[in-house]
Amino acid sequence: MLFIYYPKCSTCLKAKKWLDERNINYTERHIAEDNPTYDELKKWYSKSGLLLKKFFNTSGLLYKEMQLKGKLPAMSEDEQLKLLAANGMLVKRPLVVNGDTVLIGFKEAEWIEKFD
Repeated sequence: MLFIYYPKCSTCLKAKKWLDERNINYTERHIAEDNPTYDELKKWYSKSGLLLKKFFNTSGLLYKEMQLKGKLPAMSEDEQLKLLAANGMLVKRPLVVNGDTVLIGFKEAEWIEKFD
């Protein structure tokens, strides 16, 4: 299982603690130092069944600075994936990939359903 996170993110730390308390093994990946690639994002997006917009960190400073709220609807899926792959700080976190399961953000009820 891959756990992609940002160490300064309180939600990521809460998710990491949740996994550790349940002795769930994972491989850590620092999102700013090792950003998901275009190919990874494309694969995870197709497995997730989610809207691509859910992969964006809409509360992040970079998202707001780039005024993406108004720009994303006019962008193609390909353009959006390339944008996400260009800067890890645009990607919502934590991001967990475990086989065909892709979880974005930390919603404890959703995680319990997937892991317990």
